[in-house]
Amino acid sequence: MIIQRNKYLNGLIGWKHTDLIKIITGIRRCGKSFLLFTLFHQHLLENGTDEDHIIEIALDDISNEELRSPLKMLAYVKERIKDKEQYYLIIDEVQLLDRFVEVLNSFMHIPNVDVYVTGSNSRFLSKDVATEFRGRGVEIHIYPLSFAELYEAEGGDKQTLWKRYYTYGGLPYLAALNDDAKRGEYLSLLNQTLYLKDIVERNNISNIDEFSELMKVMASGIGSPCNPNKIANTFNTVKKSTLDNKTIANYLLYMEDAFIIEKSTRYDIKGRKYIGTLSKYYFQDIGLRNALLNFRQMEETHIMENIIYNELRSRGYNVDVGMIEVRSATERKQLEVDFVANKGDKRYYIQSAFALPNEEKREQELASLKRINDSFKKIIIMREDIAPYHDENGILIMGLMDFLLGTDIDEI
Repeated sequence: MIIQRNKYLNGLIGWKHTDLIKIITGIRRCGKSFLLFTLFHQHLLENGTDEDHIIEIALDDISNEELRSPLKMLAYVKERIKDKEQYYLIIDEVQLLDRFVEVLNSFMHIPNVDVYVTGSNSRFLSKDVATEFRGRGVEIHIYPLSFAELYEAEGGDKQTLWKRYYTYGGLPYLAALNDDAKRGEYLSLLNQTLYLKDIVERNNISNIDEFSELMKVMASGIGSPCNPNKIANTFNTVKKSTLDNKTIANYLLYMEDAFIIEKSTRYDIKGRKYIGTLSKYYFQDIGLRNALLNFRQMEETHIMENIIYNELRSRGYNVDVGMIEVRSATERKQLEVDFVANKGDKRYYIQSAFALPNEEKREQELASLKRINDSFKKIIIMREDIAPYHDENGILIMGLMDFLLGTDIDEI
């Protein structure tokens, strides 16, 4: 099955022939190699590039072991360049190349070579990898399959596919498995043999058990406001651990750098400033989160919130957690907006509401949105598959399926 990743392919195409190294990042097994070696390769051929002008090197292939030497790699590539026409150099698992930053910068001196690289082990997973190239690289970050990508590839009943998606997530290989037990085993295996191992090796973590336990704590609390102090208190009282807040802060950064989790910072909407007290964390792949907990704690409401966050991020939005302070003569309280999504001059205030069964719940979800005085669009996304409509406050209420399947929320 070929699953098209047009969003990312078009991103690559948009950076073609620029004087920058195209650096493809993303969590392991999210489809980086497939994007380059299959989809981008096909694009080049369809647009008139000769096969011998595409230089592809998979450094995890043992037959290419000698190319892990810097000088041999440079010599090999230069030997393949026979004329002044455009060449495309694609290197997979580039972290296996010794002194790879120097080598890639050397390729920048060849005027007719366009360079694309990907890497996925503990040395290359860092989300700020582009800084290694001193401004000579552009990062294209790939997320696991969105629900829309999976539905476009497989079709079928949306609700059945949704149950599978919110349980096992969007790592592409799962689409080739037709057995839920195998999907669960695959995700559990990845957590132990790839993700945990990569983070531990990259950051020289000595207390693996406590770090593993922290990953489970974060998986258990997706979408819950927290900070290192709060988590440390949990460890000290519940887990009987001496893990301190400074160590926890470092561990959280390690998980972010490996693209396991993303941090969403609280934003004071009225005060127009960030609040550094509590933040929320979401998993980039919900299946990996569920596997960490052995597929327990399958609360669809929290999982839905995580998936909406991922969808917004994959569409290119910066996403914060909104906060509005409400004061009266007798009380002072903070109301939350699940997501403040920003991209360019666009902003959306979004609530994830699993259901609105009665007027009390409806008012609870509307309370924060109704107190925002600017003109940006306000949206409630419900689990129910309803036709989009605007209520008397001008707030857009829409179903989850419409949102996930690509409805342009700016056009409704």
